[in-house]
Amino acid sequence: MEQPIFYYFDKCTTGNIAKEPKKEKGFNYWLKYKMGEKPVLLGDVDKKFNQDIIQNYSENKGYFNAKVTYDTISKNKRAQIIYNLQPGARYLISKVTFQKDSALVTQEIQKLSNKTLLKTGKPFDLDIIKSERERIDNGLKERGFYYFHPNNIIIQADSTVSKNHTVELNVKLKDNTPDLSTQQFSINKVVVFPNYNISDVRKGKYKIPMNSDSLTKYTHNDIYIIDPQHKFKPKIFDRALYFKTGEVYNRADHNLTLNRLISLGVFKFVKNEFVVTDSLQHTFDAYYLLTPREIQSLRLEALGRTNSANYAGSEVNLNWTHRNFFRGAEQLKTSIYGAFDVQMGGPKNAKNLFRSGINTQLSIPRIVAPFRFHSSSAFVPRTNITLGYEFQNRTQYYTLNTFSGSFGYLWKENARKEHDLKILDITYVSPAKVTPLYDSIALKSDAMQRVVERQLIFGPTYSYTYTNTMLQKPSTIYYKGTLDLAGNLTGLLSGANVRKEKEKTIFGVPFSQYAKIENDFRFYHKFNEKTSLATRFIAGLAYPYGNSEHIPFSRQFFSGGSNSIRAFRARTLGPGSFDPRTIEEGYYFDQSGDVKLELNAEYRANLYKFLNVAVFADAGNIWLINEDKQRPGAKFSKEFLSEIAVGAGVGLRLDFSILILRLDLAMPLRVPYYPKNERWVLDKINFGDSNWRKDNLILNIAIGYPF
Repeated sequence: MEQPIFYYFDKCTTGNIAKEPKKEKGFNYWLKYKMGEKPVLLGDVDKKFNQDIIQNYSENKGYFNAKVTYDTISKNKRAQIIYNLQPGARYLISKVTFQKDSALVTQEIQKLSNKTLLKTGKPFDLDIIKSERERIDNGLKERGFYYFHPNNIIIQADSTVSKNHTVELNVKLKDNTPDLSTQQFSINKVVVFPNYNISDVRKGKYKIPMNSDSLTKYTHNDIYIIDPQHKFKPKIFDRALYFKTGEVYNRADHNLTLNRLISLGVFKFVKNEFVVTDSLQHTFDAYYLLTPREIQSLRLEALGRTNSANYAGSEVNLNWTHRNFFRGAEQLKTSIYGAFDVQMGGPKNAKNLFRSGINTQLSIPRIVAPFRFHSSSAFVPRTNITLGYEFQNRTQYYTLNTFSGSFGYLWKENARKEHDLKILDITYVSPAKVTPLYDSIALKSDAMQRVVERQLIFGPTYSYTYTNTMLQKPSTIYYKGTLDLAGNLTGLLSGANVRKEKEKTIFGVPFSQYAKIENDFRFYHKFNEKTSLATRFIAGLAYPYGNSEHIPFSRQFFSGGSNSIRAFRARTLGPGSFDPRTIEEGYYFDQSGDVKLELNAEYRANLYKFLNVAVFADAGNIWLINEDKQRPGAKFSKEFLSEIAVGAGVGLRLDFSILILRLDLAMPLRVPYYPKNERWVLDKINFGDSNWRKDNLILNIAIGYPF
């Protein structure tokens, strides 16, 4: 049968339509040379070459008797070339044979034959044959054949054994396979240069390979560590290296070792070399050439910011990092910061905010615990210890001192799965000063009183992250789940029950007891190189019990703002159908809740180089678990769907690679604190009304994407 495969056209393109421009600018130049495509002339088409390509492709797919013809049709100075293919019958695999002899490499190939990709009854396919060669090569690399190559394998096809359009395949080594490729190698010595510098090698300070006698003084558990200045403890290499003397080489341990050395974070470059030491015994030395990063660094960061709550501000961070604090690749990071947010408009009584503080983290590249922890992951597990202090001053209202600390573990199963377990995560909030002005306002709001109460929060937290967004595929996902259990064991052992007037304290401070869970799920779909769809769903619940009647303010959920529901100002949405505008003495911006639901969708497109646009829609709200008489409508109930806020808008994103500046203009479509039958506000939109624009068009300026 004849089957048309594809066509070549001398097509009419914008490059051909546009007139020749007089200057190298303007619309004609842009249309012809930027948007235009050079026309394909009939004389430029190599018809015989394309005919051979089609026939060759057909044979590679098992159509061994394929015939290809072509014909040219011309009309109105347009030409069309039609290629016709007569494929004939497709050949199927009738038998697969693997070479058998006494050679070790052949015997190992035999052991791999049970998982062959070549299946009887399946069509002959050259791509499958290439994949089979790669599979065999990968298997041999795991069995010590370091110098083997896929090209050493030949798969012969015999189609003459039958007249039923079948083919027999014979898998064997090529006759000219190098002897080195057929040998199984073992590790002789493992040598590490933790201060490797190519200039030192050129100057003759040391040579690779090194003389065996000169290595003996650097030995540590069969590893030779060339570190005369003792900058690194030998134990870190004992944990990171998976090759040991006498072991058969395998590529899995090879790659695992390199990845673990990189993930230590103290080496800028990691290089590996194998040097044959005994060709008769088939052994080689493994050399690890490690170029360290700058051990200490000091960085000053300054940034400006604004948000939809009419605040503008700045923050300055001074960061100091030591990457080898105890000579075991421990990273000590200290950050001193100062920040301010000044009200630039809107409600007059929200007041300005000033913050300053210090955070310190010690990250140890192993699990520090009374039990033995073994990880075969390519990522080094870490023990993290943090300490922090922050001074916060909301002018004319209050000042707070916040102390924090944690101890826990961070580890990855692989590049997609990460676990973060804090055995103890503790926060202590103590008010330094509360003004009479704030006291007079807080008398009318229990929620505002809790902001300045002394708080003691401690307990374990755990988060699990899964992502495959680094993969080159059209659809990817991101998920992060967080569990926070505060004061649970202490509350259980002490019999705490605030509802029965059995509130317990530690050093005179009531400790918080609650359970909190939060889920963040994101889905990304890439339509092409320039357009994509990003969606996010957040669901969170915090439940107080035992020693607490309410969730601490710092652990509650918030809604609105540049990374949330953008049609509402930051922290002004909710809870529920409560209208925060009813708060006397001005608009207070910290509305919080115990339940959160949020859904975001954003269509993103690239217009030109660094200029991107987006169309988005956001929906969601926060609610309280318990009734609050001072905030009617705030409790989560079966009416929650009618209290979902909806907003939409458009945005510009200026992507300068190192910085993404985002400007999102949003307007509310559904306002939960309006009367029930008036919450959809589409019919009230009036862009000509300056007052409406002022109250309802929200401009969000931020750095980076919202999700």
